[in-house]
Amino acid sequence: MTTTTTSDGTTTIEAPVDVPTIVLRREFAATPAQLLRAHTEPELFVRWTGPDGYEVTVDQWDPRTGGSYRYLVGTGDEQNAFRGCFHTVREDRIVQTFTWEGVPDGVALDTITFEEVEPGRTRVVTLSVVESFEVRDMILSSGMEVGVNDGYARLDAMLATGEL
Repeated sequence: MTTTTTSDGTTTIEAPVDVPTIVLRREFAATPAQLLRAHTEPELFVRWTGPDGYEVTVDQWDPRTGGSYRYLVGTGDEQNAFRGCFHTVREDRIVQTFTWEGVPDGVALDTITFEEVEPGRTRVVTLSVVESFEVRDMILSSGMEVGVNDGYARLDAMLATGEL
């Protein structure tokens, strides 16, 4: 297994050698309910997700079991669209598909769990299952760590200031 800890030491990114998956782990000074809101309320989601300097715009957002989403990330004329379906949305987990429209056949199945570690502290674990090691390695080398690190830092700031 390859394990990377982000440069600020807060997030681990694991890539097992025997399965085409990526596992992200991060603890937040937050309740599971706060983190569920951050992942399901579009006005919150756009404020924290993605790399610094990029704007996130929601095109469609229906965060319920059976719902779907589509959002754009970019700067100026350069936009990337992402879409998927929410298979399960409940207080302790979200199961969804995730597709970058630039590679429409590349569908990931993501399971995001919110595990209360202690009162007011929650671990978020995201398991992404992709179709091949090549796709997984492309995702890992695409700058994913930067987007995850920047986004989680903004989420931390929103939690620290009471905005969430």
